Parts: sequence; C-alpha cells; structure tokens
Amino acid sequence: MHIHCTVASPELLPTYAKPGDAGLDLRANVHTPIRISGMRTELIPTGVRMAIPTGFVGLVCPRSGHAKNYSVTVGNAPGVIDSGFRGEICVIVQPHDGNELVICHGERIAQLVIVPVVTASLCIVESLDVTERGEGGFGSTGMV
Repeated sequence: MHIHCTVASPELLPTYAKPGDAGLDLRANVHTPIRISGMRTELIPTGVRMAIPTGFVGLVCPRSGHAKNYSVTVGNAPGVIDSGFRGEICVIVQPHDGNELVICHGERIAQLVIVPVVTASLCIVESLDVTERGEGGFGSTGMV
C-alpha cells in the first residue's frame, strides 16, 4: 500500500525500525527541546501530513521502550487519524512518573499503525440477544 505524505524535513519521514514491524515510528518536529515536568501532557508536532486511504485508519500508539524506560505514553492512546484528515499529525505525550522528560528534534515519540476499518450500520431494536456474559462489565470475567 502506498500512502502519500508530506514532511517538514526528510529525517521526519515515518519509518519501520525493522522488517515486519507493524508501527511506523513518528518523530518529534521541535525547534528547541521541549521539557515536560510533573504529570503534564504536551502536544508534540511530527511535521508529517498523510493521505490515509479510505477504508483505513492510522492509530497513534505508545512506543513500548518509552513506556518501560521513561513511564511515558500517548495521552489518548490510541489516537485516531481518519482517512479524511490532512492536517499535521501531532502526538499527546504524557509522562506518568512525575519526572522531567525532554523531547528533542527527531526523537521517536510514538508509532503509527495503519489498519483497515469496518464501517458499521447501526439498527435500533427493542432488546438485545442474551449472552453468557450479559451485562457484566469491567472485571466481570475475573483475574485468572
């Protein structure tokens, strides 16, 4: 699949780190380092705009290394980049440990996974079918 995109500079072009990877690395497009302290979130530009084809969506996901090593995630994980969006992709970076985080130009801050989308057609009915789980919500299936 080919996806047309524009980039603020060539080094910001999203890339797969290894063959077979699912996520394209998104990089920070910042002129000076951005310092995030405490539990604040920061919107980090990537310098990338894409024309994701109809029938697909881009999901902005955290990088596992950031989560493990720096307790950092994507604030609205996964962020949704719809096929009709043509603006700059930005990432909500959110540290969880309260320590200061410094984001520098070109640093990999998130990953973008392109996946197919199924468009649902909703039908209003009087009641839903009965299932074993029923209305059991969060944690209703147990821990083990």
